[in-house]
Amino acid sequence: MIDLFCPDQCVGSVVDIDLDALWRRGIRALILDVDNTLLAWEAEEIPAGVKAWVDRAREMGFRMCIASNGTRSRVMRIAEHLGVPAIPKAVKPRKRPFRRALEMLGVTPEVTAVVGDQLFTDVLGGNRMELYTILINPVSRQELRTTKIVRKVEKKVLTRLYRKGLIDEDELALRGIER
Repeated sequence: MIDLFCPDQCVGSVVDIDLDALWRRGIRALILDVDNTLLAWEAEEIPAGVKAWVDRAREMGFRMCIASNGTRSRVMRIAEHLGVPAIPKAVKPRKRPFRRALEMLGVTPEVTAVVGDQLFTDVLGGNRMELYTILINPVSRQELRTTKIVRKVEKKVLTRLYRKGLIDEDELALRGIER
């Protein structure tokens, strides 16, 4: 059961994701979260590095889609700016938004990665659909009060994953957790 919370990869930020390595792995599609993944919570401006990363992914041939629990108007503005389709108010970790993203992109789970900052939405949802999951550090400490509470539980789950040998010490340290 704890395996459902285990990301396949942990990195510091979206721009730290090695697109070449993903391509070699056979990944051809990316489902991206917005808040605290692509940009800070409630921010409107997409950082230049993130925009460049998305542009490079597109040039390489990756198909991309945003799946966010955020509001429709905000998510759609960001998606339009990046030139990718989006699923707002996704209600992750439910399977439906991930299935919808796969349909929109015309791909299968085997060639798709989910990128997000939360274990209980992005990683759990992606793992339930047997997608490749990439956990990144949140862009900002600002977030919903409920998310701040969930982050405390996340630390406990990550520590347990480490103790079971499912993530390594570097991945744990990336999240600022001492063993």
